[in-house]
Amino acid sequence: MLASARGRVVFLDGFAGPGHYDGGEPGSPIIALSALLDHSYFANLGHCEFVFVFNEKDPDRYRCLEANLKTLQASRTPWPSNVKVHASNEDFAVLAKELASYGRKLAPTFAFIDPFGYKGLELQDLADLLAADRCELFCYFDFNSAQRFATAGNVDEHFEALFGCDDFKNAPPAGTPDRGEFLIGLFERQLGKVANFKYVQSFAMRNGQGILGHYLVFATRSLRGLDKMKQVMWKIDPLGGYSFSDRLAGQEVLFGDTPDTDPLRGALLDHFAGRSVPIEEVVDWVVAMTPYHSSHVKRATLKPMENDQLITAVDRRRPGEYPRGCTVTFFAQ
Repeated sequence: MLASARGRVVFLDGFAGPGHYDGGEPGSPIIALSALLDHSYFANLGHCEFVFVFNEKDPDRYRCLEANLKTLQASRTPWPSNVKVHASNEDFAVLAKELASYGRKLAPTFAFIDPFGYKGLELQDLADLLAADRCELFCYFDFNSAQRFATAGNVDEHFEALFGCDDFKNAPPAGTPDRGEFLIGLFERQLGKVANFKYVQSFAMRNGQGILGHYLVFATRSLRGLDKMKQVMWKIDPLGGYSFSDRLAGQEVLFGDTPDTDPLRGALLDHFAGRSVPIEEVVDWVVAMTPYHSSHVKRATLKPMENDQLITAVDRRRPGEYPRGCTVTFFAQ
């Protein structure tokens, strides 16, 4: 069903759950399908085939998933002929190996991987499954479990599978502030090293008390894809009182409606001080190397910096604008 990438995209939910939860909240399969069907542009995408693969290993949850998918499809008659839905009752490792057999013939795939805890997820499976250039990963990283058990010594085989190495054994002692950053940093680096993802961005989930619960990790080979994901994450109002955050140069960057670009300003001055660079290089660096996205660069950051006489620019019509082809000079500090 996935043999050709022509005119086809795949959404893979590796740990799909029952489709709906006890409180009536929709699960990720229902949310994903509804997001596509209700999108204002969907009517213009008749030329593209959308393949949804929802996998749930637990038999009871799988039966619920099947029933909820059928209910959704029955409520959306006529069901669009270009939207294919496949439910799978496999161990994720088995399914990943099956799909990986398509190799680089696999259609562009967005894999949402949300396991329970640290078991059942092998980095090499992700690397094999998502080897094609246009595949992307959005993955839940159970930060608290990793912190608790990474150096316990009794579940090493699970962590070796998760990280694709045994470097987790070198994590700082439990209770130290550097332990968590070491582990999420290791996971990010291994996604680049083992799975060949050029860009990896982690989004920390913190509650109203600032307590870190877990990370959502996005991996892609496309700078544009990374930028789009950041734009989405900055706009989301997370449920349950949580907010997204990341760190830049030792400072916490909280994703909110009104971005605080002071950390970005400092990072730009540190990185580009005394240099004149094309605006495209500035924007690409921000997207690739900071928590911010492209829309945070020009009006929100560079224009105030120019007002404060920290930068100047040439090859443009007027101050405060930074069109393609212009060059920005960052004064030495």
